[in-house]
Amino acid sequence: MFFLSDKIEFPALELASSDGLLAVGGDLSPERLIYAYQHGIFPWFDEGSMILWWSPDPRMVLYPDRLRLSKSMRQILRSGKFRVTYNQNFEEVVRNCSTIKRKGEDGTWITNEMITAYKKLHDLGYAKSVEVWNGNHLVGGLYGVDLGHVFCGESMFSKESNASKVAFISLVKDLMHKNYQLIDCQVYTDHLASLGAEEIPRDEFLKVLNKRVKG
Repeated sequence: MFFLSDKIEFPALELASSDGLLAVGGDLSPERLIYAYQHGIFPWFDEGSMILWWSPDPRMVLYPDRLRLSKSMRQILRSGKFRVTYNQNFEEVVRNCSTIKRKGEDGTWITNEMITAYKKLHDLGYAKSVEVWNGNHLVGGLYGVDLGHVFCGESMFSKESNASKVAFISLVKDLMHKNYQLIDCQVYTDHLASLGAEEIPRDEFLKVLNKRVKG
């Protein structure tokens, strides 16, 4: 087990455990978080736990041009039922992600400490949100860290059926137009797989992450 010091550095990713745990400790300063995401590492821990840092292998990602849309989702998107905005209510999106009930989970890993940390990233222009509205009601959304060529998705929520899918699909289409290389989904879920996300070797993910798009 690797315990981090005040110095912003992490052990080699090859030293992560079989489930992807790389290191323990440190802090959630903007500098450390940005460094972590730029090197394929993200924090994920429970309330009252030490900060745990992860870099799983394989890595769940979505290449934007491989987005998969069902006929029913196409109809929902065309219906105009939902309105999508970007970065209009970041903190509310994160707080909704922290309180939404999820199958198989008793609590939340999005603690007040995490909310404060990602709000700072948002203020610096790194963390972004997508909001989905039904009328004036916020019914779905997601947030993540934007590295300029890779978007690292963190969490999503839905208060109405398909609202989180609308957020994700809208984000993917927007990033595709901006020539982003991929969306980092971190770990496998059936929900993401149904939209075209896939697991790839960590080394392959890192090659894309380390490749800066030339303007």
